[in-house]
Amino acid sequence: MSTVTLTTENIDETISAQGITLVDWWAEWCGPCKQFGPVFEAASEKHPDVTFGKIDTEAQQELAAGAQITSIPTLMAFRDGILVFSQPGALPAAGLEQIITAVKDLDMDDVRKQIAEQDAAAPEA
Repeated sequence: MSTVTLTTENIDETISAQGITLVDWWAEWCGPCKQFGPVFEAASEKHPDVTFGKIDTEAQQELAAGAQITSIPTLMAFRDGILVFSQPGALPAAGLEQIITAVKDLDMDDVRKQIAEQDAAAPEA
């Protein structure tokens, strides 16, 4: 599967879908983004069970601001609509594979339980 372009029109339905969605925040002028782009694209071909989305921070400034993107490239991983990983910086292919494996191996029942516990412990605003 190749990558999909994410915009304000399709991001919510894409990241909230069941399964894994990886999001690459990038810009045309960014050198490290250009290095990471082919790594991300190659991984999308290797993992047809994962959705790979790209967000151009120049074209989608509102999304970038909403996601508090301050450094690019930034990689985010969502599983079943839950953000489970976010890290700026270009990754080598082996590093991206480690992240994909780790996200696939997550016990989502445990993740949801931890989120519920954090929400219960958070003071009311």
